[in-house]
Amino acid sequence: MARGGKKEAVVAARLRAARTGAGLSQRELGIQAGLDPSGASPRINQYERGKHTPDTSTLGKLGEVLNLPIAYFFADDEDLAALITTFHRLSQAQRRRLLASFARASKLA
Repeated sequence: MARGGKKEAVVAARLRAARTGAGLSQRELGIQAGLDPSGASPRINQYERGKHTPDTSTLGKLGEVLNLPIAYFFADDEDLAALITTFHRLSQAQRRRLLASFARASKLA
């Protein structure tokens, strides 16, 4: 469990889940995100244990490798994390259609 507060624990858990889901080792993820190869695995390990939390720049680079936006790592609800992931992976046209659909639905409510 992460040593920090709730935010740090969420980031740690999301990072581990995303990395394992992508089938990457800690070292592979770190290297692909631009970390020094000699320290990539220990650094990712510290992030996943919550000993340290990556800054937003590093989190953004990790997200690029994992095809996830920074917001995903802070989502403390599984449904919200799934929604963020799905929306992020849609094309621009699909996003516009979805948002237009939401706008129409909210007018009906």
